[in-house]
Amino acid sequence: MDMFIDGGWVAAQSGQGMPVTDPTTGAVIDTVPLGEAADAERAIASAARAFETWKRVPMAERVRLVKACAQAMRDQAPRIGAALNRELGRPLHGCIAEIASSANLLDIYAEEGLRLYATQALGSAPGERIVVTRDPVGVVVAITPFNYPITLLMFKLGAALIAGCPVVTKPSEDTPLSTLLLAELFHATGLPAGLFNVVTGARALGEALVAHPVPRKIAFTGSVPAGKAIAAAAAGTMKRVTLELGGHSAAIVCADADLDKAAEAITRHGFANSGQFCYRVNRLYVERPVYEALLERLATRARKLTLAPAGGEGDLGPLVNARIFANSEQQIADARAKGARILAGGDRATGAGYDGGCYMPPTLIADATPEMLIMREETFGPVIGIAPVDSPAEGLRLANDSRFGLAGFVFTRDLALGMALCEGFEAGSVWLNDIQRASHHVPFGGMKESGLGREKGRYGVESYLEYKTMYLSWEPPL
Repeated sequence: MDMFIDGGWVAAQSGQGMPVTDPTTGAVIDTVPLGEAADAERAIASAARAFETWKRVPMAERVRLVKACAQAMRDQAPRIGAALNRELGRPLHGCIAEIASSANLLDIYAEEGLRLYATQALGSAPGERIVVTRDPVGVVVAITPFNYPITLLMFKLGAALIAGCPVVTKPSEDTPLSTLLLAELFHATGLPAGLFNVVTGARALGEALVAHPVPRKIAFTGSVPAGKAIAAAAAGTMKRVTLELGGHSAAIVCADADLDKAAEAITRHGFANSGQFCYRVNRLYVERPVYEALLERLATRARKLTLAPAGGEGDLGPLVNARIFANSEQQIADARAKGARILAGGDRATGAGYDGGCYMPPTLIADATPEMLIMREETFGPVIGIAPVDSPAEGLRLANDSRFGLAGFVFTRDLALGMALCEGFEAGSVWLNDIQRASHHVPFGGMKESGLGREKGRYGVESYLEYKTMYLSWEPPL
């Protein structure tokens, strides 16, 4: 499959390609271009041309087109979901659900576009007016990861299109196929050429996109080191950045919590997508009176989750590649060496259907201590560290003793205590007594090294707009 630039399929100018593999077997399923600076130049030039027209398109027409694209996603969810299933390894039903949920986000962005207004001060003198309006920021570069490639792209693309900005996106090397199919689908649905360009490649391509002088914004989801490098490079041309980076999210379970509900929510959320997402429960602080009781409930639920072998069904797929898998393996080995208990999982799944992929069963590490890697560093795998604490205050202190600040979770029947803990969390989003998927209507993003800026809802659209103040004067005729 080639890159998608200016409404058509394009090979890399170098002629080089890179393989896309099936994580369940390791087999090559397709090849995409290994793009470089010349390909970045071509895609950005296409977007720049499209910007001159798109920024003048009335909002009602932008909304119509974006909503049409959302409906096309729903109609084609099985086809695009199947491509995502092959390149990511997540069970098919989860891949199809991602496409449908992403379409819902597009609709929400479209509706937010209809609520954008300019303002006019009422205190101006006769023959003078001051109008505050907002212009689209310009060409946007979107760089997305493998774990939820369509959803995390829609965070950026949907907001940018409604704001009036074209996008050049670079998907992960692991999961480019679903993004390429989506670009083709949007173009076939009526989105003008040049508004949604997809270039494929590795680090050199990303660096060329970020350093290019034409784009005015970089929207990135990925690791903290990569985000810092992007921010530093973007500063050279004063580009705006939205960075949604790593998470090492903590949950606090108080002694009065509903333990069954807490265990269900933590297991469901912590092991979703084989733990490969940024705001999952990564570490857990539990008051001592209920520590062992919660461990038992968590272990029972974790052991019931099944792995989906190559060609088979199950709750969890493999990790996407050996590099991501190695992080889980390292953290488990570190915890074992430092005296932790492994309550569930802990060893790579092998045998027929598993040997070709990087499969790790849901893993619970009990009696974790602050110096263990599992309690300090993001895992991005199906591993949760658990530690006892003597009070909710101690749990909050340990939860906040982190360079990350993406999400937090609290379980207690005491509403006042729960609110105090939620307000005390140094995190962009906090859940009390259950864990739902992050809403499309409200801002999503992190504090500290978990990122800069917010996505989703009106907050996401506004991050692609520049304020402009216009001072108008005329000779009053009366």
